[in-house]
Amino acid sequence: MSYLPSNLRFLRKQKGITQNDLADQLDVQRTMISAYEDGRSEPKLATLKKLAELLEVGLEELLEHDIENLGRKAIQKRGINILTIAADDSDRENITLVGQKASAGYLNGFADPEYMETLPQFHLPNLSRQATYRAFELAGDSMLPLIPGTIVIGAYVEQLHQIKSGRTYILVTQTEGVVYKRVFNYLEENGKLFLASDNEHYKPYEVRGEDVLEVWEAKAFISTDFPNPGDKKKPLTLEDLGEMIKDIQEDLRKIKG
Repeated sequence: MSYLPSNLRFLRKQKGITQNDLADQLDVQRTMISAYEDGRSEPKLATLKKLAELLEVGLEELLEHDIENLGRKAIQKRGINILTIAADDSDRENITLVGQKASAGYLNGFADPEYMETLPQFHLPNLSRQATYRAFELAGDSMLPLIPGTIVIGAYVEQLHQIKSGRTYILVTQTEGVVYKRVFNYLEENGKLFLASDNEHYKPYEVRGEDVLEVWEAKAFISTDFPNPGDKKKPLTLEDLGEMIKDIQEDLRKIKG
């Protein structure tokens, strides 16, 4: 069963696009859009691909997933993920370290036990035993004051809907690789996550939920850079955070506009 007619109608209305608008963008008659939505006609492959692009949805989701009744596929429970975990002789979980040089290989090897065994492993005290952890070495200065080379330890997040807006996460994505960002969750609205850097010189950007392979919530970090007492900064208040969120939401509206 194809869900194309109902999904097309639902997504078009959700985006505030009329049948005439969509027909103009596809260079077809408005009656053809009506036929697609009533199930009286099916678009050719090239038109179908353009439809998916305009509605910002994958072809598989557009054709085979009941979006109106089940929600965007990106925020549904993901299937059973094969999370490769290293353990010591006492069956205690080790923390696997993904260094800067290993991050590219990690995209292809994160589910491969043989590959994961080649990465360094260690223990860290005072972390809850109720979570699985992984460590990632930062590259670049997009998350200052954490400098390049800082190791961020993250707790595994099983479902995308568990991401809490405003917190920092390590995301493993098909499009951006391994990144450490402050994340704002808009999956229910448009199936996307909004990623922002703490360094204001870097512009925020979006990633689609279906492009996210793994999510790790930042819980601790290890750094060899000691703070300089002469560089004290005013602590971040709730009011400051609120203003940051407002600025980011405004940037998001500009991106969508």
